[in-house]
Amino acid sequence: MTDQINTPAITGVSDPDRKAIEALYRAFSEGADLLDEAVCSDWQDIPLAPGQEPGRDGMKPLIRAFQAAFPDVKIIVHEMIGGPGRVAVRAEITGTHSGEWFGITPTGSAFRMPIHEFHYVENGKVTHTWHLEDWLGWLYQVGAWPITDQEASQ
Repeated sequence: MTDQINTPAITGVSDPDRKAIEALYRAFSEGADLLDEAVCSDWQDIPLAPGQEPGRDGMKPLIRAFQAAFPDVKIIVHEMIGGPGRVAVRAEITGTHSGEWFGITPTGSAFRMPIHEFHYVENGKVTHTWHLEDWLGWLYQVGAWPITDQEASQ
């Protein structure tokens, strides 16, 4: 994903694979329907988020909830490294916690969260994604961790 601020390092990634990965990340800020051009219908997102149904259509409600919680979200790709049918991505998510996210009430706090993802791609569509995100760091940045003694007793 390129913009005026960030040009990622891309090594060994074919143009169709790059386009699929970019569409996947753009879906989080531009709309869940971009998943239709990014991932196959039975896409395996590993691990699934709480309440997420499998497949491409199972991710769309989660993306819509994500957009409501973080309306200014940006996913900044720093690096894509690939080989035939596979792409690894080092990126970060930035935004402001403006809506409820998995029971955490909005704090209005800005955050920056690193992500590392590994994708299998076939025929210009992502088939499998494994991802690592620093959700504990996110909780700390938005002020939801550590919890207070009063919150713990509720």
